[in-house]
Amino acid sequence: MDITAFALAQRWVGVKELPGAGSNPFVLGMLRLDNPGIVDDATPWCSALVNFIAWQLRLPRSKSLAARSWLGVGTPVTIMGAAIGFDVIVLKRGGTDQPGPEVMDAPGHVGFYAGLDAGMMRVLGGNQGDAVSIASFPLHRLLGVRRLIE
Repeated sequence: MDITAFALAQRWVGVKELPGAGSNPFVLGMLRLDNPGIVDDATPWCSALVNFIAWQLRLPRSKSLAARSWLGVGTPVTIMGAAIGFDVIVLKRGGTDQPGPEVMDAPGHVGFYAGLDAGMMRVLGGNQGDAVSIASFPLHRLLGVRRLIE
């Protein structure tokens, strides 16, 4: 039986970073996969989760903790062509004045596509409320959708 990136990521729903001075060893391990110098789970870790899942399945990955780094991985698809399984959603983070996908060095967020619902994108990702969860985001925050496997 083949497992999708989405299905594997679902197994980690509920994993949370620790408040205060402590760090969740699992979150810290995901972060250190791509940056061994990370010292705590206060570092944004959405890209770490996607990289960790891709690494486990031997899929292409960004090898970066920057969410927008995923805009250069895999094959671009439209949001209407997105499918639950191996598609990654890259979003703007912050206010509406954030730059578009042509600016890689800007805040972002990344996770696995989990569907559309009432004009909102559903994303299975890490560091959503300091946990792995499924959350909804408005379509105007979309920077790109990338398919990790054909």
